[in-house]
This record gives sequence, structure tokens and C-alpha cells, in this order.
Amino acid sequence: MTPRPLTLITDNWYDIRDLSNLSGKIEELIRDANGPHWAVWVVSALLGAIGIVAFIGGVAIINIWIERRVVGRMQSRLGPNRLGPFGLLQPVADAIKLMQKEVLQPKVADGVVFSIAPIAFTIPGIVIMAVLPWGRNMSLAPLDVGVLFILAMSSLGALAVFTGGYGSNNKYALFGAMRVIAMLVTYEIPSVLALLGLVLFSGTMNLSGIVLFQEKYWIPLILVQPLPFLIYFISASAELNRTPADLAEAESEIAGGYHVEYSGMKFGLFYAAELINAVAVSAIIATVFLGGWWFYKLDEIVPGWMIFIGKIYAVYFLFVWTRGTLPRFRIDQLLAFAWKWMTPMAFVNIIVVAAEILIWNETGVSAGVVLPLYVAFNMLFAGVLIIAWVRFMGPRFSRFPNRLRYYPGIDVPSLPAVRDPARAATATPSGVPTPAASGGADEFLSGRLVGGPLP
Repeated sequence: MTPRPLTLITDNWYDIRDLSNLSGKIEELIRDANGPHWAVWVVSALLGAIGIVAFIGGVAIINIWIERRVVGRMQSRLGPNRLGPFGLLQPVADAIKLMQKEVLQPKVADGVVFSIAPIAFTIPGIVIMAVLPWGRNMSLAPLDVGVLFILAMSSLGALAVFTGGYGSNNKYALFGAMRVIAMLVTYEIPSVLALLGLVLFSGTMNLSGIVLFQEKYWIPLILVQPLPFLIYFISASAELNRTPADLAEAESEIAGGYHVEYSGMKFGLFYAAELINAVAVSAIIATVFLGGWWFYKLDEIVPGWMIFIGKIYAVYFLFVWTRGTLPRFRIDQLLAFAWKWMTPMAFVNIIVVAAEILIWNETGVSAGVVLPLYVAFNMLFAGVLIIAWVRFMGPRFSRFPNRLRYYPGIDVPSLPAVRDPARAATATPSGVPTPAASGGADEFLSGRLVGGPLP
């Protein structure tokens, strides 16, 4: 076996720059030893599963430190810096603290559902990594319907959150769970339509085939499809329940949301699964929009899985950036944004993509001519749509009052701690003094019901 031309990566089993070499060597040894046929598949699956679990376990720990440090810098803070060099041992200390905490469960909760929900929330993000191509020959399960499998798995995480909130038998947890379902139904539609545009353009649902399409024409699909990238990124942020779309656990509104009753390692699983799912979505975006393991012949020198991990963290930085800089949205704004802009624009994008593919196939123009034209047109088209929405639809989302309004007849009792005993005798049955008893209408409107003007 000779090395591939123009590459420093060899076919030797010990060359870890191409991890498929090791699994290939093990399969060869099993065949030479006349082992059973099924043993080859079992060993290959175990090796791939161990590699994926090891990667996920590592990033779940290190991403805690990365996210806190990056967000700290964005918000003029230092982040973790006390425990270990540069605070690197802080995630380990947090894990030890969670393992030592008592795991509590409400008496009125459904014990089975309450305990299964954190585990079920963690599994989809790990399973998704199995269908992604990590290198030219590095895919644990190269499904022909890989895109469809990803969409199916991405829905299970939200259902696990709903079961956890429902099984807690807590009203705040139920509010958070229902918000998750509302966001899932709302944002699953534009995310599916965004990936549908990529499938139409590349002509395959196989994730390796989408990467090979980008390698064949030397163009990442983010340049050809900028609007679907924006739509899918925003939809994924909402489905991941990350700031600024973490409305399912909004502390200022529903006191922690779906995991308000969880403690100890059960809460730790929810927290770790949020990071794992963010990495999984970053890997999906890196595969279908950024070319996966391919990068303009650099993959012939640098291992493809290293390039792929670098792209994953480039996308993950965008999620951290939005978390550290954008305020939390209102639930009505978040849902209206999807129905009034993202979903219609995703449908329009599919029509445009179908027209572009038809023109390309009917005219027979070479890719070197048509693809640059499509890049320019689609970027201009996306920019015009965004500017038009900000200009005409944006003001409808602000919903700030244009002038002060006074609504008479609203009977709100004053706080007992600041009630004036001298005025209590002339108060109405609800506890609010009448305007005449409190010094007239001017005093009533100026806020002197409780003994002084409003601050």
C-alpha cells in the first residue's frame, strides 16, 4: 500500500492523522485470523462509538471553561481564573460539586419520567455525531438519508425537555416545557426548509455526498446559500434553548423553567447536554455549509478530522458570541419572528434554488461560470430581504408605547407595609383610598396614595 499522492498522510495503522487506518488494520487482523464476519462490524462500531464518546466527553468539560472565558472577556470580566492555571480546573471542580450534591425529587413527581428525561436529553446530540463524516473515510454510519436522520434526532431533545418539565409536576417547569414545544413547532419548519434548499442544490441527502459536492466544485455552500445558513443558525439557537432564546428556563420569568426541580447530577446532565447539543449543531453546520473535512487541498496535508474540529469550534464561537452579547427575547417576539420572516423567506429560498438548478441543468453552463453568478445573486438577494424586513417589519416588533396612557378604573390595592392608617378608614373595600380622601385627583394620579410622590 502506497501513500496517497501529494499528501504527508500515510496508510500505516499507527498514523493517527487518518484514524480510519487503525480500524482498517484491526479489521484486516480479524479477517486474517478467520474470525466471524459479524466481528468486523462489531469491532468497527465499538471503535467509532468509543471515539465519539471520548470526543463528546472531552468537549463537554473543556467547553465549560471556553464559554465562560470567552463570555467573560466579552462582558469585561476575567471568567474562571482561580482554580488551576488560567482556571482550567474550574470545570472539574464544578463536576465534583455536582456529584456531591444530593439528588432531590418532588414527592408528587412522576419518578420514571423525572429520571429518564436528563438521559434522553443527552442521547440525541451524541447519536448525531455518528452520521457526520469526520474525514474522507471516517464515518461511523454513512446513511443515505443523513439529513433526514439529523432532523429526526434534533426533535427528540425538545421532547425530552418537555417530559422532564411535565414529570416534575411543577407549574414553572410546565410553563418552560410548553415553551419548548412552542419553539420546537415554530422553528423546526424553517430549519427543515433551510436544509431542504441545500439538498436541492447538492442533489443528495447523504452528508458525505454534500461534502464531496463542495469539494468537487471548490465552493462551500455557505457562499451559495447564505440565507439558509442564517435561517438554520437562528433556528438552531432557538431549539438549543441558548441565550438569547433560553425562554424555557428564563429565571426572571419562570424561575428556572423545566429544570427547576432538578439538582445534583440530574441537573448536571441537562447542563452538559446543552453544551453537547451546541457542539452537535456546530458540527452539522460545519458539514453542510463549510465543507466538513475538506478545505481547498489542505486536507491532503492536515488530517481532515482536525480541519473538521476546527470548523466546529469556529461555528461554536458564533453561538458563544450571541450568548454573550444579545439580550433575551420575549416569547412573542421570538415566535412571531419565525412565522412572519424566517418561514416565508425559507419558502422563497426554495423557489429560488429550484429555479437556479433548473437553469443550470437546462443551459448546461459550466460550474465555473454559473456558481460565481449564483453566489453574487444569492448574497444580494439575502441582503435585500434582510434590509426590507428591518425597514418594514422591524418596527412592528418593538411594541413600545408612543405616549403615556392612564387607564382609570383599575383597582389595585396598596401594599400593607406602606399603607397610611389615617387613610385606611376612608379606603374602598379593596383597600385603595378614594381620590377625594387622598387629597384630590392630582394627588391620586401623582402616586401619593402611599404617602409620597413616585420616585
